[in-house]
Amino acid sequence: MGLPKVRIAVNVSGYQLQQHELLDTIRNVLDKSQLDPRWLELEITESVIMQNPEFAIRVLGELRDLGVYLAIDDFGTGYSSLAHLKRFHVNSLKIDKSFVRDLESSSTDAAITTAIIEMGKSLDMCITAEGVETQGQMSFLHGIKCNEIQGFLLSKPVRAGEIEGLLRKDGFGVLVDT
Repeated sequence: MGLPKVRIAVNVSGYQLQQHELLDTIRNVLDKSQLDPRWLELEITESVIMQNPEFAIRVLGELRDLGVYLAIDDFGTGYSSLAHLKRFHVNSLKIDKSFVRDLESSSTDAAITTAIIEMGKSLDMCITAEGVETQGQMSFLHGIKCNEIQGFLLSKPVRAGEIEGLLRKDGFGVLVDT
């Protein structure tokens, strides 16, 4: 259809992550759809990983070996163990919207957001700020070199039939810092 390639993000629940057939299911879906694994992003929250960290770390490593893109969703609201973070085998951290919401008015939220971005980048991770709703938030994030943003500033949720138009829209999906 001439559309740009975009990564499709899918949330993984704690129940799904603990299922031993998860890897086989993902392999089958990738095979049937002929989707290059790098275009599939699995989002897992810290709290889900911490339900059974050793098992989760093994599964995440196998998923990453498949070429699937892995993100820790809502980063900063869960267990945020730096010791575990280095073992998670993830590509990306998604900063929870609770920090982004007030970063223009709260020096604490601004400092936490900046620290997460710096830490993630030092670990060679892509950093996404969730819940971006204002131009001021986007400007702040651009200034501290956040890689990606998501939120209502770009688009409200749309129905499946509206995705094509959204992807064709000029400027949609632009990275804050390419």
